[in-house]
Amino acid sequence: MDAKEQLKVLQHELGLVQQAMGRQRQSAVIVLEGADAAGKGGIVRRLGWCLDPRWLHVHPISAPTVTEQAEHWLQRFWRLVPAEGQLAVFDRSWYGRVLVERVEQFCPIAAWQRAYPQINDFERCLAEENIRVIKIFLEITAETQLERLQERFSDPGKNWKLTEEDLRNRARWQDYQVATKEMVAATSTALAPWHTIDANDKHQARLSVFQLLLRELSRDLDLTLPAPAPVITDYFNHQPQHRSED
Repeated sequence: MDAKEQLKVLQHELGLVQQAMGRQRQSAVIVLEGADAAGKGGIVRRLGWCLDPRWLHVHPISAPTVTEQAEHWLQRFWRLVPAEGQLAVFDRSWYGRVLVERVEQFCPIAAWQRAYPQINDFERCLAEENIRVIKIFLEITAETQLERLQERFSDPGKNWKLTEEDLRNRARWQDYQVATKEMVAATSTALAPWHTIDANDKHQARLSVFQLLLRELSRDLDLTLPAPAPVITDYFNHQPQHRSED
């Protein structure tokens, strides 16, 4: 079975897990972080292809708006906390505070330094309210990133996605490596640990992410399919049987 077929199996299983989460009113937050071209978008699309959109919310996070800049920096993320039985996927997240805002000097040093305990408190609050927090960092090399950006540039259907920010961020590669290392060390907690995935091979990375999600989301979850209510069973047992046409 090749990687695509393996992924289809995992997608089907994850769909069943999502249904169980809905029945048991279990919610979760999935955080996807990583360098540009690490594969976050590809994973988000494949989640969207297999999960029920009624219980799924995808949040692509960009720079805060003017209104959001006037609020507490975590306020916009509190508004996106999923309700019971819902699943929220963040394509980038509150970790921008200690990554891009730190590296590009969009906030004072004291602001991103105090963000570490604030983030831990935020995620602890979620976990204590029975919201699972699954944080995934997709790790690639500078060489892999350059190869993927070049492929994107050569594809007319994708080169429009390239921005000056991609080039700016790449120029600060080492600074981002330092910031990422410190971020993981400061915010990988027992309630919300970081999971680092080698994403240099896209297909293997997708398999690894889905395997991780299946393991973490199904933990302490009853995956047994419920039987129909007796009144439903009785009704259909007393209906004439119709043969389906081939």
